Amino acid sequence: MARGLNKAIIIGSLGADPDMKYATSGTAICTLSVATNETWTDKQGQKQERTEWHRVKLFDKLAEIANEYLRKGALVYFEGKIRTDKYTDREGVERYATSILANEMQMLGGKREDSNADRRSEPPTNAGRQDRPARQHTQDPPDFPEDDIPF
Repeated sequence: MARGLNKAIIIGSLGADPDMKYATSGTAICTLSVATNETWTDKQGQKQERTEWHRVKLFDKLAEIANEYLRKGALVYFEGKIRTDKYTDREGVERYATSILANEMQMLGGKREDSNADRRSEPPTNAGRQDRPARQHTQDPPDFPEDDIPF
């Protein structure tokens, strides 16, 4: 029996274009800034809104797909696990960074018209499949030493 479950599912909008890097091993790593919004009405009847920002990391082929097709403002579904890593900044201070390591991604919404449309081809579709929406890719993040990450 499992002793725990680490699973994150978010649907949000990209706050910036993807940031693509490669580890020294050649592993593609794409980092995304994703905003999720929550709205509610408080006790005084005033509408309230809160935006939560998430760092999402994608690896290998999934990273390459995200880098090619996603742009700032895109609405995307991500599924993965939460990981908090400890690192030392340039001033020698130990810090922590929490990310969602996504192993599934699905682009949501319709085709966007923007100035970068000419540099991208159409994303893959799941034409003819009626049983479920197209999943872009599923994979496990690679295991590699932290010193192999170039950031």
